[in-house]
Amino acid sequence: MSTLKEETLVIENINDIELKEASTEYKTSNSNCILGGDRDFLVYKLREAFKKAKKVDIIVAFLMESGVKLLKKDIEEAVKNKCEIRILTGNYLGITQPEALYLMKDILGENANMAFYKEKNRSFHPKAYIFHYENNEGEVFIGSSNISNSALTKGIEWNYRLEKSQNEEDFNYISRNFEDLFLNQSIMLNDEELKNYSKIYKKPKLNFSKEEEKVIDIFSPRGAQIEALYELKKLRKLGYNKGIVVAATGIGKTYLSAFDSLDFKKVLFVAHREEILKQAFNSYKNVRSNESMGFFNSSNKDNDKNIVFASVKTLGKEEYLKEEYFKKDYFDYIVIDEFHHSVSNNYQNIIKYFKPKFLLGLTATPERLDNKDVFAVCDYNVAYEIRLPEAINRGDLCPFRYYGVFDETVDYTKIPKFKGKFKEKELEKALMLDKRADLIFKHYSKYNSKRALGFCSSKNHAEYMAKYFSENGVKACAVYSDSKGEYALERNKAIEKLTKGEINIIFSVDMFNEGVDIKTVDMVIFLRPTESQTIFLQQLGRGLRKAKGKEYVNVLDFIGNFKKSNIIPKLLGGVKTKDSKNNPNSFSYPEDCLVDFDFKLVDFYKYVLVNETTLKTRILDEFNSIKEEIGHTPSRVELITSMDDELYKEVRKKAKENPFKDYLKFLERIGEEKSELLDTVGYVFINYIETTEMSRTYKMPILLAFYNKGDFKLRINEDDIYNSMKEFYENPSNGQDLLASKTTKDYLTWDKEKYLKKAKDMPLKALMNTGSEFFSLEDNEFILSDKLKDFIESNNFKENVLDSINMRVIEFYKNRNYKFQGGK
Repeated sequence: MSTLKEETLVIENINDIELKEASTEYKTSNSNCILGGDRDFLVYKLREAFKKAKKVDIIVAFLMESGVKLLKKDIEEAVKNKCEIRILTGNYLGITQPEALYLMKDILGENANMAFYKEKNRSFHPKAYIFHYENNEGEVFIGSSNISNSALTKGIEWNYRLEKSQNEEDFNYISRNFEDLFLNQSIMLNDEELKNYSKIYKKPKLNFSKEEEKVIDIFSPRGAQIEALYELKKLRKLGYNKGIVVAATGIGKTYLSAFDSLDFKKVLFVAHREEILKQAFNSYKNVRSNESMGFFNSSNKDNDKNIVFASVKTLGKEEYLKEEYFKKDYFDYIVIDEFHHSVSNNYQNIIKYFKPKFLLGLTATPERLDNKDVFAVCDYNVAYEIRLPEAINRGDLCPFRYYGVFDETVDYTKIPKFKGKFKEKELEKALMLDKRADLIFKHYSKYNSKRALGFCSSKNHAEYMAKYFSENGVKACAVYSDSKGEYALERNKAIEKLTKGEINIIFSVDMFNEGVDIKTVDMVIFLRPTESQTIFLQQLGRGLRKAKGKEYVNVLDFIGNFKKSNIIPKLLGGVKTKDSKNNPNSFSYPEDCLVDFDFKLVDFYKYVLVNETTLKTRILDEFNSIKEEIGHTPSRVELITSMDDELYKEVRKKAKENPFKDYLKFLERIGEEKSELLDTVGYVFINYIETTEMSRTYKMPILLAFYNKGDFKLRINEDDIYNSMKEFYENPSNGQDLLASKTTKDYLTWDKEKYLKKAKDMPLKALMNTGSEFFSLEDNEFILSDKLKDFIESNNFKENVLDSINMRVIEFYKNRNYKFQGGK
């Protein structure tokens, strides 16, 4: 196995990686036999071999990112020269890095031919590089070197070079054995296998990659960024013009967007905080140093730069979304940072105005407290997703030690709510008790924290906590929007003092959820009830950045009897196991993380888990919550776009409980007003739309042709069908379905004849087969049954028809996204 102890090597730009020798002692030997890593670097021999190879077979125990980057240019040149390359590697002990596989697959391109040795629990240690040349020539390098920087350079490795011309029998024997292993004892590394491996990957306990990381250029893609870039490129190849990346704090989403933007000339980066824009500017400057860059905010209006960093508050105003500032197609590539905000008005103004070639949404937390569907903004195109548990498992984030403290000082059942949220003044009053502050201080004092963040519910609460800690000998301050209190400090000043150790704890209100990177924070304290998954994960993320000497972050969570407290084990990445016996302390959590709930909380969670609310009740609770939020009975579209994602995943698997399969009956069953359409043929038709099978979206534009923008028709002709299908699929959100198929991906060039052929081949036949009581074909007209003629003037009927069609389109793409991400 490779020895990875080494000095730091200097790596130049990712597009021009060259190995720099540490001293003149390390020179290439002229020996054709033994390659000792302390004198010769195997990478030089491989580079020469790749230049003349016509076919290469590589078998190694593992690949690492650093090694793939070292060979990147050489393999790219070989691929350009039509060289056939096959790679067989192992996943034994999890040493092979998923990002190394993604990078290699991207380098090899469409003809990538990679495989895992299929016996996962059997040791797999071969290392051989088999090169086939012209004129039946060839050579093998066989020995101890895997594909890693250390193994190919300064690690002590011995490799034997065997020339085919000198020993053809042994060369052929090695080649035949590789052939057998590759064809008969392997699992092909297709995209699905890669995703699965990435999802379950855990950084080995033996830190093989620590020394390797020293040679990875921070201004080139690394780790999960490599995987995300691969998936984004694949998304665009399929023709999609929007995508979202969900990545935990610390993955480097801004750098990721900068790397992904390299093929686009004009870039717009949108965020809601000036700090984020300034950080993004610096990141992009490191990646695209020769580009003209500027800001569009309250003080700058740069509208002639290649890359513009815009404040959503400024650019989102209608006065700036005009041709005199920016043409609609000015930007080729738009990045929306903290994409969970994208459903708000100013973001929507920007998204609807501009027409880029690609729009990228970035977020760590797409779930929102107001249940608005963030995924819908990018047409459910989740290009890549790495959540907190996977990021910790991979070693990208710092592990946590979580202590759930039972807080008896507050009775949340007595605090009034408005629209599902605690009223601020009443909550503030309940939290500002000396008894509670004393409980918090005692637990804080158990740990030797140097830099902590405490998250409060209001300005007064933050001031109160800062005062209490200061009076008890801990240097503290409060940070909130106007910074006028006795203990208040301006945000940046507070960060500076905390970083320097001049204060020990900051108590804040919604000022450190996003855009803050204080790596040395060693404790986070939750001092308000957890009502939002997004806010909880954002605040937890403030402590998960890795820093020198920081092994873990302590998390203190003061938990009372509020309704949503039972979601906390799940937010921490907890998974119930056979042996956990409903005890959240015994759940499976991310690697090296400790979770310790007070025994009273354990009893509470056990009760919740054993007596978990039925799906039917949870759907009703969600319905009522959404109804309260929007102020009226939600339509199908409003319910499906607002429903909690995890709940929806359960609902879609249970047809009997699924409200979208028969919405009017659902409304009647839960006590909403009974629809006049029930028990009529109009209701039967609406229910047909809700339940008809959809392997593609083709039926929907045909139904929209009958709807005819509200002027309902019972007969549609070829012009109606063509116009409706063309309009439907020219909307990029709907065109995804056609782009995904080789036979239809050129649909944007279709003429009337092609659209009509597709209509007759697919949706018209399908509608007549499954809805024969409603649909028929007569000459060149597609006809809807006369049974519906009494309903076509009914606004109620037409609204339900349109709502059902729109719901089915949304449902189709939501479900397609789950399949795309490997779900069911």
